[in-house]
Amino acid sequence: MNFSPLSRLRLIRVAGLAAVVAFLLLIGRYYHPVYGFTALIQLDAANDGFKIPEFRELPIYVHRDTGGYDGLYYAQIAYHPSLGAPELRAAIDNLSYRARRMLPATLAWFLAAGQDAWIAQVYSVLNLVAWLGLAALLWRILDVRDHRGWLAWAGVMFSAGVMVSVRLALTDLIAMGFMAVAMTATERGRPGNATVALAASCLTRETAVLAVVGAWERPWVSRRNLQLTLGAWMPLGLWLLYVLWRVGPGNPGIANLSLPVMGFVEKWLETIYALGLHPDWPLTVSTLLCTLGLTVQAAYLISHRDLDSRWWRLGAGYTVLMFCLGRAVWEDFPGAATRVLLPLTLAFNVLAHRSRAALAWLILGNLTVVAGLVALRDPPTHPREMASVSSDGVAGIAELGVGWYARELDGSHTWVWAARRGTIRIDAWPKAGATVELRFQLRALTPRIVIVRQQGRELAQFTVSTSRSAHTLPVRIDAGQGEIEFLTVAPPTIEGASPGARELGFALYDLRLALPGS
Repeated sequence: MNFSPLSRLRLIRVAGLAAVVAFLLLIGRYYHPVYGFTALIQLDAANDGFKIPEFRELPIYVHRDTGGYDGLYYAQIAYHPSLGAPELRAAIDNLSYRARRMLPATLAWFLAAGQDAWIAQVYSVLNLVAWLGLAALLWRILDVRDHRGWLAWAGVMFSAGVMVSVRLALTDLIAMGFMAVAMTATERGRPGNATVALAASCLTRETAVLAVVGAWERPWVSRRNLQLTLGAWMPLGLWLLYVLWRVGPGNPGIANLSLPVMGFVEKWLETIYALGLHPDWPLTVSTLLCTLGLTVQAAYLISHRDLDSRWWRLGAGYTVLMFCLGRAVWEDFPGAATRVLLPLTLAFNVLAHRSRAALAWLILGNLTVVAGLVALRDPPTHPREMASVSSDGVAGIAELGVGWYARELDGSHTWVWAARRGTIRIDAWPKAGATVELRFQLRALTPRIVIVRQQGRELAQFTVSTSRSAHTLPVRIDAGQGEIEFLTVAPPTIEGASPGARELGFALYDLRLALPGS
C-alpha cells in the first residue's frame, strides 16, 4: 500500500503517541493509591530499619522480597539537601559519594516546597517527567518523519539505561536530558544556555563532565571553550568542596573503573556463561542483547570518526569510558553500564539517523530495548492487601493477617473465609493516630455471631446468616499500626467430604477503608 508523504508523517506521529501511551501504561502499574510511585525508589526490607525519621512517618513502599537500590538514598537526601542532618549518615551507605548527584534531590525538595509529605512522592516521579520531556525534545532533535527516525527515537526512549533509570528512580536519565538540552542549545548558537544545561547535568551525575566536548567549537584551544568548560564544571567542583566540608571524605568510586577493556571483556564472558546457568532466561538473553547493542554503538562511533561532529565527540567520550568501566559497573543483569553509557546511546542514534546509516546499524545498536522492557516486567504485587484509603492527609492500608484461607474473587466481589478467627492488620498515617471506617460484608454457611475485637477489647457483634450483611465499623489506629480480630465461637462447617476440605466459619466480603463521614 502506498502512502502519501503527509499520510506517512501522520502515521509516524500516531506511532510516537502510541509509544508514549505504552510507556505510561507500563509505568502506571507501579502506582498505588496510598504509596503513590514510591515503589520506584526501591526501599527494601534490609534498609527499612535504617531509614530517616521522615520515611517512618510517611507511606513509603517497602519491597519485602527484592533488594534495595540507589534511588532510596537519593530520595532520603532530598529531605535534607544541605546534608546537615545527622540521621543521613546512618541511612545512606556512602553519603559523600551519593551527595555528588545532588540536583535531582534538590529539585524534589524545591518542587515539593519543602513539605515532607510530598518530597518522596515528587522525587519518585522526576524520571517520569524527564522521560516525557526528553521524548518531546528528542523527537525534534531527530526530526522524526519516517520509520528510521521513529526507530532511533524509540531506541533511546525505551533503552535499558532509560527504563532502569525510571524504574529505580536514579539520576542517569535526568543527566542525559540536560545533555540533550545542552547539545540543542549549542546547535542553535546559544553557548550560555548550553553551559547552564551542562552544569546541571554535571550536578546530576558527575560523569557528565565528559559531555562538555560536545559543546566545543574549533579551534579547540580557545577562550570560548575554556569559559564553557569552566562554567560547566565549576558548580560541581564547588559542590564537591562543600560535600567534603560538610560530610568528609568517602569512597571515591575508583572501583568503578578498571584497566582498559578488562571490564568489557569480563562482561561478555560472564554474560555468555550465565546463559546456561541462570534460571531467568529473559533476563540473561536480554542482557546478552543489551551488551551486544552497546558494543554495536561503540563500533559505529569507532568506524565513523568525525571530529567536527559535536554528537560524535559526545559519543566518543563515552566510548572511551565504556572500555574503562570496571566490574562493579558491568556486573548484574543488565548492569549499571547501560545507564552510565546513556550518552553513547543518545549520540549513536542521532548520528546513525542523521547520516542515514544502514538500517542494520539502528536495529542492532538498539537491542538494549529488550532489556529495557524486561526491566519493567515485574511491578510490585500486594497479595494480602484488601483495601486502602488516602484523603485529607490521612491514609490507611488493610492487609490480611493470620487465620484466613486464600483470597477469592469473581467479577464484582472479593472475599476470604476463616474457620473461627481471622485478623486484619491496618497501617495508618499519620503515625500520631488516625480514625478509619471499616466497611465490609459478612456471610456464613450456618447462622452465627461474629465478634470484632481490637487489642482484646470488643468493638461489635454481628449476627451473620447465609446472606451477605453489610456493616460499618469505626476503628482508631494509634502509633500507625493496629490489628482487628474477627472471630466466632460457633463450630465451622466442613466444606465437603474430600481430603483437605476446608472448615468454613464465616466469610469477610469486599472490605473497604474510608474516612468517617465520607
